[in-house]
Amino acid sequence: MKAALLVEFNAPLDVRDVPEPQPGPHDAVVRVEACGVCRSDWHVWRGDWAWVGVRPKLPRVLGHEFAGVVEAVGEAVELYRPGDRVTTPFRVACGRCELCKSGRSNLCAQRGVLGVDLDGAFARWVRVPVADTNLVRLPDGVDFVTAASLGCRYTTAYHAVVNRAALRPGEWVAVFGAGGVGLSAVQVASAVGGRVVAVDVRAAALHRALEEGAEAVVDAGSEDPVRRVRELTDGQGAHVAVEALGLAQTAEQAVRSVRRGGRVVQVGLTGREDQGRVSLPLDRMVLLELSWLGSAGCPGWAFPGLLGLVASGRLNPRRLVAQTVALEEVNRVLEGMSAFETSGFCVVARW
Repeated sequence: MKAALLVEFNAPLDVRDVPEPQPGPHDAVVRVEACGVCRSDWHVWRGDWAWVGVRPKLPRVLGHEFAGVVEAVGEAVELYRPGDRVTTPFRVACGRCELCKSGRSNLCAQRGVLGVDLDGAFARWVRVPVADTNLVRLPDGVDFVTAASLGCRYTTAYHAVVNRAALRPGEWVAVFGAGGVGLSAVQVASAVGGRVVAVDVRAAALHRALEEGAEAVVDAGSEDPVRRVRELTDGQGAHVAVEALGLAQTAEQAVRSVRRGGRVVQVGLTGREDQGRVSLPLDRMVLLELSWLGSAGCPGWAFPGLLGLVASGRLNPRRLVAQTVALEEVNRVLEGMSAFETSGFCVVARW
């Protein structure tokens, strides 16, 4: 089968024929019909996250945002059969550890991340381990490109807004960064009744945030975002802030933008410059009893809620798909990300 392999960091992926995967007793092999090209793929391709252990052994097939059809299953798989339309969380879980049993399979360390610890879905077929735990059945109303565009962007945003922040209708949400995850958070928060303020420095991104449900936007390049968020929220600050950039400056701004008793959800991972170390206003966090919450990915049990919002039309991730490409075009997309020339989502949908 044809696959795009990372053979050298920050060098073009090698698109070539490799052996087709075979399922183990508990596994499934899925025919990939669509796979998103994510900025996380770009970070892995560059070798950006080695300090947090995200550095695959090479060669590795990248790609973790996919949807497709089950082709084959192992003899111990009980819940899925060939022909089922499916997707999966990007972190696959063991289904047996304490974290999995407590509903936090997104933190399971036993299996790993597709496209990092295991070969991913920049290929025609992908093996999904422990299929009964990790596969998620797609509703009839959700097509493959839409499901792939949910990827880690919408699933991450959904988990952050709905599960971690526990956003309630009518609450104000300040979203810092209107990129892929940020715009997804804008859509999700709006869909579940939140009042959204989007913060960015790019006029086009802010315009898009308004289209995706933001009630107001703040140009952080021309005004103080903390002061402006407080003005827009009756002087009190947002109930929830979502930091979707991973920058030291916006992480601090997110903390300063919420009201007493507010919640700050950190979604963005830092880059090479900060390497996970940022300064936060600790005294404010203590005296105002702010909750600071990390949010990573999304557990499989939460997918049906997200997919239900999509199937009902309350969420429309397809609207953020800028282009579909052939597998051979992945390198062009990654290069565009390096130059910050991409907008919206890009999905591989041709082999």
